[in-house]
Amino acid sequence: FAGSLPRKGGIGFVSQSGALGTAVLDWSIRENFGFSAFVSLGSMLDVGWGELIDYLGADSHTQSIVLYMETVGDARAFFSAARQVALDKPIIILKAGRSAEGAQAAERHTGAELENDAVLDAAFRRAGALRVDTIADLFHIAEVLAKQPRPKGPRLAILTNAGGPGVLATDALVRYGGALAELSGDTLAQLDGFLPLHWSHANPIDFLGDAEPALYAKTLDVLAHDTQTDGVLAILTPQAMTDPTASAEAVKPFAQMRNKALLAAWMGGAEVEVGANILRNAGVPVFAYPDHAVRMFNYLWRYSENVRALYETPAPLDLEVDDAARARVQEMIERALAAKRTLLTEKESQEILAAYGIPFVETRLVTTATQAVHAADALGYPVVMKLNTDQILRKREYDGVILNITSANNVRATFRAVKNTVTNLLGKEKFRGVLLQPMLNLRDGYALHMGSMFDAQFGPVLRFGAEPRSAPTDVLDRRFDETTLLRDARFRDDALGLPSLNTTQARRMIENTRVYKILRQAKMDTQALEQVLARFSQLVVEQPRIKAIEIHPLVALPPFTETGGATQALALDARIMLHDPALATQALPRPVIRPYPKQYVTPFQLRDGSPVLIRPIRSEDEALLIHFHEKLSEQSVYLRYFHALNLSQRIAHERLARIATNDYDREIALVVERELPAAADQTAARELLAVARLSRLQKIGDAEFAILIRDDMQKQGLGTTLLAQLIEIGRAEGLQRIIGEILPENTGMKRVAEKLGFKLSYDIEEGLTHAVFEL
Repeated sequence: FAGSLPRKGGIGFVSQSGALGTAVLDWSIRENFGFSAFVSLGSMLDVGWGELIDYLGADSHTQSIVLYMETVGDARAFFSAARQVALDKPIIILKAGRSAEGAQAAERHTGAELENDAVLDAAFRRAGALRVDTIADLFHIAEVLAKQPRPKGPRLAILTNAGGPGVLATDALVRYGGALAELSGDTLAQLDGFLPLHWSHANPIDFLGDAEPALYAKTLDVLAHDTQTDGVLAILTPQAMTDPTASAEAVKPFAQMRNKALLAAWMGGAEVEVGANILRNAGVPVFAYPDHAVRMFNYLWRYSENVRALYETPAPLDLEVDDAARARVQEMIERALAAKRTLLTEKESQEILAAYGIPFVETRLVTTATQAVHAADALGYPVVMKLNTDQILRKREYDGVILNITSANNVRATFRAVKNTVTNLLGKEKFRGVLLQPMLNLRDGYALHMGSMFDAQFGPVLRFGAEPRSAPTDVLDRRFDETTLLRDARFRDDALGLPSLNTTQARRMIENTRVYKILRQAKMDTQALEQVLARFSQLVVEQPRIKAIEIHPLVALPPFTETGGATQALALDARIMLHDPALATQALPRPVIRPYPKQYVTPFQLRDGSPVLIRPIRSEDEALLIHFHEKLSEQSVYLRYFHALNLSQRIAHERLARIATNDYDREIALVVERELPAAADQTAARELLAVARLSRLQKIGDAEFAILIRDDMQKQGLGTTLLAQLIEIGRAEGLQRIIGEILPENTGMKRVAEKLGFKLSYDIEEGLTHAVFEL
């Protein structure tokens, strides 16, 4: 359809609409954008987003990847590729179908299933991609990312020669989620030294309409050193005493401030065009209107947040679930399915959640009035009585939740009333007792909700946010209608996330809610909530028969100290729904992010008799990896990497974050962990003795192995054991070949490979030994 060829450049553009692609092509020529690749996907019958993202990620000519998307297609392949490539190159996405009507139009156009837009937002964030709202934004943000450093945060300083545009920029900044930078006292004092007497004395920095070009330069020089500013927007409107061209020349030397993005809004037409071009050629993105520039800045810091989350090292958290507890959970689920039940009782739900470390208020199940009185006496009055049922969702509608019961007589009367209600509605055999809980004083706590639901494309999805003010039973009745749930005004403070989560990812999810700011203002840390969310996500991925969970309220209790402290999290009510019993195990939805492959955890004994654990690596292992590299000799490093690599390079945070964060569909790294003796008042310390890795190659069915063992741990049988285990993993993962490259002088590795059945051949040109194992 195109009438002209695209210009060369650094943008890899992929569109699912051919017609839109031609319009973008024509527009890019006028706007002077260039492309490294220009792809129209169409219906994606034989190629998907994952393959193209991988291709553009490996292409040396592509600096940023820009996607127009109408449907995701293979969600797991897309997410895996996007998360991998986003570490190196920005991925910017314009996804059609934000509104219900738009989603239906996309469905008619592509024939794909309706997609849940809120879930897509969560997936894009987790993958490190940036979602924008318009075609113009799609390419402008690509330009900005190519020209300016990514800001560290949302704090923007605005300097302007006119008050009105500064106010409009401020409105847009706050509306889109940014923050007006609070200028330091030192910065204000410096500005006072040269700005006009009646300047604004605050941010936005309004130095009035007769601003000389030198004021732009002096102000930018001060802001470049202000530690409370993440970016700067320079605004100019043409006025009688203004020189747009000379002002642009004054701004130009600040085009590349360290760790601060500089954007400009040169407002007007022909009068400002020369100055605007001076700035563009210097690498300063220029916009016609300040609100557009502010929107780009907000995209920038959000993108920085997304990428930073990929590199952030989570706090260590022991997520191990006792085997006996896990067996009890599976037994409860199987028992319910055998009885053709998909709704668990609240007591069953509590026991399952408690097995995964979700703290609950003390709860007692009773089946007689006498037991109820004894339980209430033990708990202390007042108490709450709740119906324990696998039949009724709206418990309050049937007087199934009774608060503030203050005496034994009231307990007996309430028990009889609840039992009679169930008997009359469902029959005597359906009565499964009642639950008694203490009536807590929660005036200083915050009511939250946490849950999971099922998405047709992305599998299980997590939810967290402020508890809606409507009755919990009404929420229970509607929580499994995901479309209604996400469009319901009551749930707009609802952050979604993809399991599984570590503590960093859990914190990011909490930070995406409005209630997070309230918790911070109340000096409540979120560590307890992060841990609960991480444990909850483990339950969701380990128990695929669970379709949905609702915990509400989940109460955040303050530490009751003036200086703040540890916040407690306590669940008061929970229900679990299961998938249809007729659904085959292999047909159960999989998480889009592959869970931790605990099936590859193996105990092992070194030749000296020491017990160790061989397990897949975790993102929490970064500190252990630093200590591991400190124990390596230069020779061991050379044999592994084929060149010298000093310690500071090997333990750089970004490098270790990549090594420790595995996409288990693409690579599996094993570490050998040994527990060290600890002092009496400390928990046992751990250390890593070796690391082995199996990485899939672009050629289908092939993977490459690599092994690195600490010098003091060699000749302990680890090389043979790790390579043998990688072979078994390769078989389990459906690989066809495992290959490796070995330096000729690495006789130990060659001997191990040959012993295990690898065929070795020497490449005289490369000076390497190639090892191949046919699976």
